[in-house]
Amino acid sequence: MTVARSLIPGLDEIISHGDPERRAEAARRIAALFLQGAATFRSEHVDLFDGILSGLVPYTEIAARAELAERLSVIANAPRALVGQLAREDEISIAGPLLRRSPVVDEQALVEIARAKGQGHLLAMSERPRLSCDLTDVILRRGDRDVVRRAAGNTGALFSEPGYATLIRRAGHDAVLTLAVGQRDDLSASQLKELLSGTIDVIRRRLLEVAKPGRQSAIKQAMNDISALSERVESRRDFAPAQRTILALHHAGDLNESALLGFAKAHRYEESVAALAAMSGLKIATLDRLMSGDRHDPIMIVGKRVGLDWASIRALILLRLGPNRVPAPADMESARVNFSRLMPSTAERMVGFWRTRESA
Repeated sequence: MTVARSLIPGLDEIISHGDPERRAEAARRIAALFLQGAATFRSEHVDLFDGILSGLVPYTEIAARAELAERLSVIANAPRALVGQLAREDEISIAGPLLRRSPVVDEQALVEIARAKGQGHLLAMSERPRLSCDLTDVILRRGDRDVVRRAAGNTGALFSEPGYATLIRRAGHDAVLTLAVGQRDDLSASQLKELLSGTIDVIRRRLLEVAKPGRQSAIKQAMNDISALSERVESRRDFAPAQRTILALHHAGDLNESALLGFAKAHRYEESVAALAAMSGLKIATLDRLMSGDRHDPIMIVGKRVGLDWASIRALILLRLGPNRVPAPADMESARVNFSRLMPSTAERMVGFWRTRESA
């Protein structure tokens, strides 16, 4: 540190009583000195730089701190206190590089930051080469859609059992997340089947297309197991009485959204499916299969296609879940938002696709 003091006369005075401009200039010069010789400094030298820079760097401009953070993020012996200070800044251009890759930011600090900071910080740390279960638990609990997708696609991330349960639940409303989770090598066979049982056939087949060859056999097995289960479920349902009821309503001119809503609220599954089939032009077997999973997407797609209101969609979701299951308020709100954003043209294409599959 004698070198630093010789380069910057009066350094002690600047640190103690200097104005912000002088402190910023001193910080710039000392940081440059550290970066130049970081590879050769012993730990005691790094500690000396750390003590001085931690007091000076806050007086530099945002752009200067962001540049310094970027350069420090790849240095294994970067000043620990300074890195921790920068990684906790609210400005993501400063904290981001360190949260993404700095080996100096330890696990405890990462978890602390994940609990306190916003989505930009969570997104940055979700890109780290390694993520522990403790950290991903926090990321999944607080992260938005983009954060969770990024973490799920990170091959260096580890997830706890509750973490995977959260991923699978959130994937029920997010096809992109389903594809990311389904490609993970550490996903067990039972978790894979649970994931795919909550998605529609077109997404399952897309996952099969994009997965690595070594993962495809497990996906095929899960799809076969789900198909066999769906066939057994369909064989236990008798839609004939429901079809007669719906046909009578149709002839009387009373087959409409109000009638469908009444069937759904009364938990009359067969009548609801038969009514929705008649209104959409899809086969009963197709709708029954689409509604047997854990995803809300098919109901929202068909509902958007025939012009249903959210109240009817909500009733159909509750019908599919059964009288003894209540969805989390956050899940239902997510479904409502997704339904409002769903474009009629997109719904038209999907229903057309299902009709084509029926004909084939």
